[in-house]
Amino acid sequence: MIDLRSDTVTQPTPEMRAAMLDAPVGDDVYGDDPTVNSLEERVAAMFGFEAALFAPSGSMANQLAIRELVQPGEELLTETFAHIVRAELGAGAALSGITTRTWHSPRGLLRASDALEIARPDSGPYLVSTTAIAVENTHNFGGGTVQPIDEIATLRAESKKLGMAMHLDGARIWNAHVASGVSFLEYGSHFDTVSVCLSKGLGAPVGSLMLSDKARIASARRWRKRFGGGMRQIGILAAAGHYALDHNIDRLAEDHAKAHQIAAAIAAVTPAVTNPAHVETNIVVLDLSSLPISAAELNADLKAAGIAASALGPNFLRIVTHLGITTAEVAKVNEVLPELLNRALKLQ
Repeated sequence: MIDLRSDTVTQPTPEMRAAMLDAPVGDDVYGDDPTVNSLEERVAAMFGFEAALFAPSGSMANQLAIRELVQPGEELLTETFAHIVRAELGAGAALSGITTRTWHSPRGLLRASDALEIARPDSGPYLVSTTAIAVENTHNFGGGTVQPIDEIATLRAESKKLGMAMHLDGARIWNAHVASGVSFLEYGSHFDTVSVCLSKGLGAPVGSLMLSDKARIASARRWRKRFGGGMRQIGILAAAGHYALDHNIDRLAEDHAKAHQIAAAIAAVTPAVTNPAHVETNIVVLDLSSLPISAAELNADLKAAGIAASALGPNFLRIVTHLGITTAEVAKVNEVLPELLNRALKLQ
């Protein structure tokens, strides 16, 4: 099966497994694991932060971060289809009493004015106050959209004047960096908290990190324990993160090129389904609303041909390239998928 469901399906390479096997470990709840300690220090420094905290998932890293920025009953703003509000099962409300409001933008593309227009900080004793804004980069459900650094900078400057904090859901910030050339330090400079994921694109089996100042990280460490995320000899996992950072960032350009090839093959048959110009990173989204086939039906046809994708809505199919996908497999996808779309077009 050619698995294009997500870049989380990658398998650790033999070299990564060897690094995990050899990792020095200790009890992280006691702060004794040298490998995770060095990973936290390394990633914090990459983005210009004082400290970091390893978490088992991107969702936990996000939730720990927004809890540090938003008090119960206060408001977080984010884009309508952001991961924090669409794919974390209401965790902000369920675990931390955080309320959310959203703005909508095509492809999830950030415009600072959209967020600022709905922000309501310091709303007094009768209305909900906005205390933080979350930005997702790249934007998953938007199709791997890279957020413009000038819009991020504008939003930071204007929201800071109003006393609001900012969080970066940087699960795929590695892809944004490779696609845009913007440095990790530049990205980090505009946010109070950042989450990054090692198991999307970089090929590690498990792990994300929350980044911030020392005080917030110390508080988040206690909340991680409360959330059930206190772990023991996790240097085994942190070693995979070190290996991923050493070897798998620059190669993301290969994933981006493969995604663009798939998008171009689709657009050659039916341009209404996807626009290759919008495929900036490793995600291709197909809008099937103009075709007499649903996402579930197309997904089933792909599966029968040995290709796994993700139907994420009635007319929304997502394809994600990653280090486990070969050039030959892309060629097969570019043979099978256009043929299936051609068949659907003939039904119109």
